[in-house]
Amino acid sequence: MSEQPDIHLYTASTMNGWKPVIFLEEAGVDYELTHIRFSEKEQKSEWYMKLNPNGRIPTIVDRGNDDFVVFESGAILWYLAEKYGRFLPTDEKGRSETLQWLLFQMGGIGPMMGQAMYFQRIAVPAGHQDDFAIERYVNESRRLLEVLNTRLDGREFLVGDAFTIADIATYPWARAYYWAKVDVTGLDHLQAWFARIDARPATQRALTKPKAFPAFFGQGDVAEAEAANADRFKSDVRTKAD
Repeated sequence: MSEQPDIHLYTASTMNGWKPVIFLEEAGVDYELTHIRFSEKEQKSEWYMKLNPNGRIPTIVDRGNDDFVVFESGAILWYLAEKYGRFLPTDEKGRSETLQWLLFQMGGIGPMMGQAMYFQRIAVPAGHQDDFAIERYVNESRRLLEVLNTRLDGREFLVGDAFTIADIATYPWARAYYWAKVDVTGLDHLQAWFARIDARPATQRALTKPKAFPAFFGQGDVAEAEAANADRFKSDVRTKAD
């Protein structure tokens, strides 16, 4: 009987959920993947909440480190980078820069684009139109993508010329600008960065696990995917009457 891989990943096909998958595929690390099914609210199940008290994905269990549990996607990336010595500079300044851009994604790109997606792709199909919120989050998302564009002027990746966990964290969110309905016209450096990572086979393979969702990137049957996504998250829509 073969040994189990160290890393057991619990995740789903979302921008945050793909981050550790991208790392593991890019690093060539063997891992076990459990698909957490939102439709069955597995992320809120008693057994899963014991692993992740926030009831969100992703979560990893490191069997090679006394079943140590790590939740929050950014923390998982940092943990994996240190465990495997991949996609994280070894010098003090490089590590700090990587952490800065990782937190820029965690505190800015993710929340703002996530809300832009929520209000347009989930709330609107459920009959709740909030133009003020949509304008706020779309405009702020565009501003943050402009910051990335400026950062990428003359750079291959976010931290120098090396692919790091900052790129891994940021790519699935920024690349899903279509799903957030954020215009990237004129952001040439950002689009060139997209093209470089689009061309990485391991990253593209990761975006198919546990299942592909091409509509996030403007591909496939977007209308059908939007309806399915809105239905999947309809319980998240709350009104004053609720």
